[in-house]
Amino acid sequence: MEIMSESAAPSSPTYPSRVLGLLTGGAAGDALGYTVEFSSLPQIRAEHGGGGLTHPLQVPAIRAGGTIPISDDTQMTLFVLDGLLDWIEWANEGSMADPAACVWLSCLRWYRTQTGTLPEGAPEPPTRWLEEHPEMHVRRAPGNACLSGLSSRDMGLPHQPQNPESKGCGTVMRSAPYGMVPGLEDTMVVSLARRGAVLTHGHPAAWTSAAAFGLMISRLMAGHAVDASVTAALEWLDTVPDDGGTAAAVRAAVALAGSRGPGGSDGPDESAGGGAVPAALGEGWVAEEALAIAVYAVLVTGGAVDPAQAAALDGGDAAVDPDVEALAPVDFRAALHFRAALHLAVNHGGDSDSTASLAGQLLGARYGMNIFPDAAVPAWIGEREIVAEAAERWIAATS
Repeated sequence: MEIMSESAAPSSPTYPSRVLGLLTGGAAGDALGYTVEFSSLPQIRAEHGGGGLTHPLQVPAIRAGGTIPISDDTQMTLFVLDGLLDWIEWANEGSMADPAACVWLSCLRWYRTQTGTLPEGAPEPPTRWLEEHPEMHVRRAPGNACLSGLSSRDMGLPHQPQNPESKGCGTVMRSAPYGMVPGLEDTMVVSLARRGAVLTHGHPAAWTSAAAFGLMISRLMAGHAVDASVTAALEWLDTVPDDGGTAAAVRAAVALAGSRGPGGSDGPDESAGGGAVPAALGEGWVAEEALAIAVYAVLVTGGAVDPAQAAALDGGDAAVDPDVEALAPVDFRAALHFRAALHLAVNHGGDSDSTASLAGQLLGARYGMNIFPDAAVPAWIGEREIVAEAAERWIAATS
């Protein structure tokens, strides 16, 4: 596999936007999906109309002037990011540190926010900035394997993982930061993603999904298109003797997207206002299914869209956002592509926050902050200041 292209370098003018876009896009998808995570598709449609949940204004808390909180997905993503940030900061000071150990210590910090304690005999990591935010201490439906895997005094290793049979999506949903580190060779992205996954999950599908997603993110951060990034991840998966079914799941997503829409091109599909996640892809509760649904959502919504069809994304009840129409054509397509992909990734009877978070991260890395009409962090995301601070700290440390 190739080293990331030079366009991924922090000196690239798109780098800050891609970092913030990835983290914010993931948080937006996570927050919106979190509101319907445990609802069936008929229940979602009964509550929000035939088009399902398509806009934050459909959420009562937003209509009341409030915000939507992120879930454990974004919490853990930020803690993994901060673990890598700790490693990078050590390197910037001229000191060596083990990146996987830094991520483990950061995940132990997350565990401490959720339980108020640390496993007996485990190292006690010093408090960092992220743990100081009270919002990070609120439990947002954390996964059982994530909690049990981090409840051990021992760090999970590739040859001795925690929860050997577990393949829940708790690995892939927190793996984007591995693809964000500038200049990493693919082998290092894979290694870090695997070592991060086995802290809590040991099934081959758990770590290969995390690694494949990290590779997709690294390509997107370097300026590659979505379809090319997915292809690169599949090429790597083909080299893995036992991938636990991840390659088959992603290929199914690619094939279904190709049969239903112009997958792979940049911009939303003309039928983006409708459709549903094919049942064949599963519900996203396990790693390879979550990855497949996210890939399907971003590919099948990739095509040209008439501006008037923005109203369809609101179920026909809301007008086209004038701020969206005011953008340059490429930016307009990015914003609509994001909304269309999230529409699919949110509206199904499975793990909506995880699938929508992954889809949001993919397109945030692809388009940067152009996924939002005004290129600003949406005010309806509850922990938007923390997300923005994480991006700012990352950009400062890697630039």
